[in-house]
Amino acid sequence: MAHVLVTTDYLRPGDTVHRLLTDAGHSVAYDPSSGPRREADALTLFDGADAAILASEPVTPEMLNAATALKVIARSGVGFDSVDIQAATDHGIWVCNTPGVNHHAVAELAMGLMLTIARRLDAVIPAVRSGQWPRTAGTELHGRTLGIVGFGASGRATAELGRAFGMEVLVSTRYPGQDTEGLEFVDRAVLCARGDYVSLHVEATAGNHHMVDAGFLEALKPTAVLVNTARGSLIDESALARALDDGRIAGAALDVLESETISGGSALRGRDDVVITSHLGGQTVEARQRAGLAAAENVLAVLAGDTPPSPVNQPAAAS
Repeated sequence: MAHVLVTTDYLRPGDTVHRLLTDAGHSVAYDPSSGPRREADALTLFDGADAAILASEPVTPEMLNAATALKVIARSGVGFDSVDIQAATDHGIWVCNTPGVNHHAVAELAMGLMLTIARRLDAVIPAVRSGQWPRTAGTELHGRTLGIVGFGASGRATAELGRAFGMEVLVSTRYPGQDTEGLEFVDRAVLCARGDYVSLHVEATAGNHHMVDAGFLEALKPTAVLVNTARGSLIDESALARALDDGRIAGAALDVLESETISGGSALRGRDDVVITSHLGGQTVEARQRAGLAAAENVLAVLAGDTPPSPVNQPAAAS
């Protein structure tokens, strides 16, 4: 019997994931966290754990040094930039994610953010709740140009929805793939010059850190809206705030920030030209269910001595 630690806050004792793990003969413990853990707590998080299902909390080399029994970290989501992959690999620990579980949810939120900005729903809804009756004139998405940076699963799903809204869809990517009818593939400079809405759908890698910098923002139309449902590290938030202050772009709709805790500072909080949601991209009932089950399948495979279905590394001990 192995011991599985679960920190993903929407996974609960008695749910489908719990039953899947316990039916396989494993014990399960839960330790969710709504914010950063104290250093001492983080260093002992994996004590006694053979496997862990985690949300997006950081996993440092120091934590992995103390994780003497850990064999697998399964992210209940697509991104894995919160885990030190090299340290995990060096310790012989599999790191897995759950690709394909939330791209429709992310795409729908991206379109929802665009609609919120276009129709000023962020201002209208609270005004009506307070007894006002604003008749704000918004704009339509139909006929506008949607620029999509990155063409993975969520980028493709967003492109499909953009076309359904009657938008002209531009894509900047190194990997066009197939099923691209009705899309125009352009370089990033052309996309920035033409996009009314520019939506980010790339991974958080070292090369993509602050890819949206002053130069990127300068290349956008002054009427453009930046949308980010990917990772907060893609945007230089200070540069974005300056661009908004100077009127170089019209607004931003962000589901992710570099610091997502309540106490985390950001020059973008509290602005009328920025809509911020609380990292809700994959937070649908359907996506959560798919993510939890996929994470559990990765854990069960490793504990059974098999290669997990969706690894993001090749641990030294498994080479």
